[in-house]
Amino acid sequence: QVQLVESGGGSVQAGGSLRLSCAASGYTYSHYCMGWFRQAPGKQREGVAVTYRDIGSTYYADSVKGRFTISRDNAKNTVFLQMNSLKPEDTAMYYCAARFGYCYEWTLPERFDNWGQGTQVTVSS
Repeated sequence: QVQLVESGGGSVQAGGSLRLSCAASGYTYSHYCMGWFRQAPGKQREGVAVTYRDIGSTYYADSVKGRFTISRDNAKNTVFLQMNSLKPEDTAMYYCAARFGYCYEWTLPERFDNWGQGTQVTVSS
C-alpha cells in the first residue's frame, strides 16, 4: 500500500519561502509520477507541480513557474517542493500525490490515486 506523508508547511509573510517534503513508502518510487496539488477554501484542488523519474520531467502550473521548484531524492523516496517569493494567493492546503507511470494529464486530481494527508501553507500580506 502506498503511503505519502507531507511536512514543511507553515505561515510566512509574502515574499518568503517554504520547503515542503513528501516521504513515500510502499512502492517502487522511481516508477511513479509524484507531485503536489493545493486546495484553498471554496476552490477546487489544483495541480501545482509534478515530476517523473528524473529532473528532466517536471511540469508546473503557470501560476508558480519561476517561483516553485519540484525535486526528488530517489534514494530517500522523497519529493520536495521549494516555494520562493510566496504570495497570499498561494495560501492553501498542499497535498502530495502519486500514481504509477507517466505524468500525462497531471493537472487532473482524478488521475492520481494516492494522496497524503496535506500540510497547510499560509502566506500573509
